Amino acid sequence: ISSFQVYIIQVSVGNHQWTVKHRYSDFHDLHEKLVSEKKIDKNLLPPKKIIGKNSKSLVEKRQKE
Repeated sequence: ISSFQVYIIQVSVGNHQWTVKHRYSDFHDLHEKLVSEKKIDKNLLPPKKIIGKNSKSLVEKRQKE
């Protein structure tokens, strides 16, 4: 059985609000697409892997960013 982190992001546009729950890799894939197609800053999302993919310090850093 593998374990993974799920990140929860709330998105608000005007009177509309969504709560999105996905694995980091899903957000990473979306970010890569936006960087490529919409030319957004590639540094807006923390890196995919630093030391340990689910280390406590990495998870906390991603949550803060």
